[in-house]
Amino acid sequence: MTAVPAASRTAAFFDYDGTLIAGYSIVAFLKESVRRRDLGAADLLRAAVSVAQSAVGRIDSRELLARGIHEWSGRRIAELEELGERLFERELRDSIHPEMRAIVEQHRRRGHLVAIATSATPFQVAPVARELGIEHVLCTQLETRDGILTGKSRGPVLWGRAKAEAVRDFARQRRINLRRTYFYADGDEEIALMQAVGHPRPVNPRPRLAAAAAREGWPVQRFPGRVAAGAVARLRSALATASTVPVFAGALAMRTVTGDRREAANFLTSTLSQISLGLGKVKLDVVGGGHLWSARPAVFVWNHRSNFDLHVVGRLVQRDFGAVADRELKRVPLYALASRFVPITFVDQADGRAATASIEPCVRLLTEGVSILVAPEGTQATGRDIGAFEQAAFRMAMAAKVPVVPIVIRNAEEVRSPSSRGVSPGTIQVAVLPPVRVDDWTLRDLDRNVDSVRQQFVRTLASWPRGGGRHRPRRKQK
Repeated sequence: MTAVPAASRTAAFFDYDGTLIAGYSIVAFLKESVRRRDLGAADLLRAAVSVAQSAVGRIDSRELLARGIHEWSGRRIAELEELGERLFERELRDSIHPEMRAIVEQHRRRGHLVAIATSATPFQVAPVARELGIEHVLCTQLETRDGILTGKSRGPVLWGRAKAEAVRDFARQRRINLRRTYFYADGDEEIALMQAVGHPRPVNPRPRLAAAAAREGWPVQRFPGRVAAGAVARLRSALATASTVPVFAGALAMRTVTGDRREAANFLTSTLSQISLGLGKVKLDVVGGGHLWSARPAVFVWNHRSNFDLHVVGRLVQRDFGAVADRELKRVPLYALASRFVPITFVDQADGRAATASIEPCVRLLTEGVSILVAPEGTQATGRDIGAFEQAAFRMAMAAKVPVVPIVIRNAEEVRSPSSRGVSPGTIQVAVLPPVRVDDWTLRDLDRNVDSVRQQFVRTLASWPRGGGRHRPRRKQK
């Protein structure tokens, strides 16, 4: 195979504030400082004056950030790193544009080097870079002494010309061809760097950048406001919750009249999952849907990306199933009420003995023809990683002599992240893999076999199978 010359390497650079995320990350830090009363009256006045001067063009974003860095003088860098992680979980993860997630992933699949170039500081941008799987971050570095911030930057604030020079230096060091490189940004100060790359991509551009894009013929991408979308998402979520009342009433009536608990549970789960996806305007793009029905009963395992996962898996499996769920969900009224119809085993995921104790009732259900849904990671994984798989799901499959069916979920966190209160419209990609037979598994080789299933998830996410399409539930005869 002929090696590709290093000088021909293609990269995709992304601005951060206003491009990868909606709004500006520094606002989240300022709000937190106000909430914790870290800023006195004089500090607040200085911040207000700086923001006002920036708004009317008296100072640029470089000077605004420099003033902000000065306000951090005397604080421990570790303290701000911890604050950045906390604000990421609380606010910044939800502010990532789903469209930009998809664009980053497209560049990665094409083998491009992916990097962030921003004037923001490391603790503002690092958690989002990790979430998106971006290894290279060019940002404003802070000067410290013995772990304490001095209030100055170490080197230039990466804004405007300084950012452009940093990108060019980075490209030279890695022999990246700028004429084959992409740059995504929203600010007017990015025009020079847009002109330096072969594929400029203005995103939600400000006026001067929008004018330059129109003049140069650069393709412009505009995304809807995340704040308004979030309010609509929360409204849809509230409507979905309200709609559960008549559904539960219908399931109760069915069970009372017919005495058939399983059919009442099937009615409940299929209707609730349909309502959740429908009101949330969530579609499923499924590859390998036939594997959902080729072996029943089965233990269905999936990678835990979001609190919305169970709705997705329930919609796919449709009928005749129970589930193993985290004990915390028993405190959620919807799940607590559902457990009166559907056999849900609530387990303390941090307690290995409790997880083992959950096997026996699940094995009994499997022998009765009821499939079991289990997220073997036990808790939601962060970033792009697949967490370690626990053995319980596989032990119950071995005891009941039923197969394990892997369900790989690619992007559920774009629809509902761990910190979100509502569901955003979107398409969740799912790959259902062929059933894994466990007839010849033994306890001696269990760790190796469980890891082989986990590796199927890792490989599928790294190289997504082609095919799929909008999911249409299949009706299966009893």
